[in-house]
Amino acid sequence: MDLRSTACLFDLDGVLVDSRAVVERTWHRWGERHQLDVAPLLRIAHGRRARDTLQAIIPRLATDAEVAWLDAAELEDVEGLTPVPGAREFLASLPIGCWGIVTSCSRALAELRLSSVGFAVPRMIVVSGDVKHGKPAPDGYRLGAERLGVAPADCLVFEDAPPGVAAARAAGARVIGITTTHPAGDLRDAVTTVPDFTRVRARVARDALVVTTA
Repeated sequence: MDLRSTACLFDLDGVLVDSRAVVERTWHRWGERHQLDVAPLLRIAHGRRARDTLQAIIPRLATDAEVAWLDAAELEDVEGLTPVPGAREFLASLPIGCWGIVTSCSRALAELRLSSVGFAVPRMIVVSGDVKHGKPAPDGYRLGAERLGVAPADCLVFEDAPPGVAAARAAGARVIGITTTHPAGDLRDAVTTVPDFTRVRARVARDALVVTTA
């Protein structure tokens, strides 16, 4: 499949960096502090801001103090972080200035995770504190497109979780689903899904950036 676009926007966790072990380990530690079963939280946590996850499941604990604890715990844990296969090579193939990251984590955590696996922090990155409403709201992808100087409809988004796919689609972008965190059936609004970037290629055509999936 060939998809033509002007720019690419990437989620971070589960798309560029496999951080699933850290995320789930942190939620389990948090649950132990409160003697709570975190299974309901984990079912929706991937792709969302921590505060939004808490608000959806346990609103009484969606406080600044709890979010700060979760953020601090993740900043102390880099064990098991790895780049998603093929992501490094795919990013290197993209022209400078035509891509960026839209993530639900803080800037400090984004920088930590990128640097931990050897990625540079891109010029354009939208983090949790940059928008009023997190995924699945479209705010982050709209802002990311704006910062790149393009319309959301001209962006191709790479996402691994239903809230992120919903956010990108609500912004007007097309989505390639990465099945690192959720099966393809959970990413039905993506135009296609791939397991990682090992068989995804990009080339610059005369009037577009062409992304090919196999």
